[in-house]
Amino acid sequence: MSESVYILGGGRTDFKRNLKKEGKTIRHIIIEAGKKAIDDAKIDPGEIQAGAVGNFNAGQFTKQLQLGAFIPEIDPKLRGIPTMHTEAACASGALSVLLGAEWIIGGFYDVVLVVGAEQQKTMSSLDGSDVLGAAADYHNEKPEYGDFMFPKLFGRIAQIYAEKYGATEADLALVAWKNYAHAKLNPLAQMRDADLTLDSASQVSDKNPHVAPPLKVSDCSQITDGAASLVLVSEKYLDKIGRDKNKTVRLFGYGHTTDYLPLDKKDAPTFSIARKAAEKAFRMANLAPRDLHGADVHDCFSITEIVAYEILGLAEPGKGVDLVKSGATTLPAVRPEKSKAPFQIPVNAGGGLIGDGHPVGATGVRQVFEAYQQLSEQAGARQIENAKRFLTFNMGGSLTTSVAMLWGRG
Repeated sequence: MSESVYILGGGRTDFKRNLKKEGKTIRHIIIEAGKKAIDDAKIDPGEIQAGAVGNFNAGQFTKQLQLGAFIPEIDPKLRGIPTMHTEAACASGALSVLLGAEWIIGGFYDVVLVVGAEQQKTMSSLDGSDVLGAAADYHNEKPEYGDFMFPKLFGRIAQIYAEKYGATEADLALVAWKNYAHAKLNPLAQMRDADLTLDSASQVSDKNPHVAPPLKVSDCSQITDGAASLVLVSEKYLDKIGRDKNKTVRLFGYGHTTDYLPLDKKDAPTFSIARKAAEKAFRMANLAPRDLHGADVHDCFSITEIVAYEILGLAEPGKGVDLVKSGATTLPAVRPEKSKAPFQIPVNAGGGLIGDGHPVGATGVRQVFEAYQQLSEQAGARQIENAKRFLTFNMGGSLTTSVAMLWGRG
């Protein structure tokens, strides 16, 4: 990269909140998260030269678009800076991070504020699922899959995976159990107060019915209101303010790919186009999966995390279930027994989308904020020991848009 990109600060909101009940809107959380990132970066807001806002579908969820216009409300000194909105379904947030990073790499700006936000608790679950359907090939897939399209699309991915590799509902439950257990260590996670045993995650019950077999309620990510924000800066700016580059989190590499929109045109469960994003990121960073100390991957459903292991090279094709069974992706603090894996890589230490929450446009930014907290040793009870290399993987649609980023320090 011609210009290195660093994270100078970040912030997020509590994902357990219900903005409608608070009498607040998406405007309020964009402002709140943005202020937190600027305060954390310890810079004058007037130093910020541009802003990017990641959001999926505020137009339908909240009747509000033109979200970049809320950036100046964070601080009057931001009035007049250029802002842009990125949208790629659940990968909207990662694209806002990527846009900010590429502005810096290209030499356009030295300080960029990135915010990801979504307010989803504005309507019934049925209506909300229809809004989320816009991330699929709506006019072609809606007639086939009907209501609650996304659970059914990923239920189909789980069926394809099971037919090819023999995975069971109990295998999927391991991911859900792990991420709920991790969420209990995260004070801002949506499901931090929820208890999910492995038995209850494995069995169909009145409290945990099938949504789209083999997926049950516990296999699904949450409907969430929330925002996350980052201040990205150039190496030149770091030098200017006298910050130590070796102690500041840096972007090592990234990959971004787009596949066909409909699921039936993709090569599930291999998802070779998504794999290209990961390969690009590792190649740019000159790293391999075994060099990582942690990862935050897209687990909109439990099957997605297992597929992501294989897309990212953490496991061989068909071996994603073996990886989660080994305990390698579970934090030692919640691991029931010693891991049998050849290497350790805690995944979704903050709970992932299943446990932490999934405010769609914020998720990709929240993942990078998690990387920043882990790499700067600010993750508290969920801290990964000696974390120096961290991967984030955000995807939109049924593995349509994929963004892999590698972060590190030192």
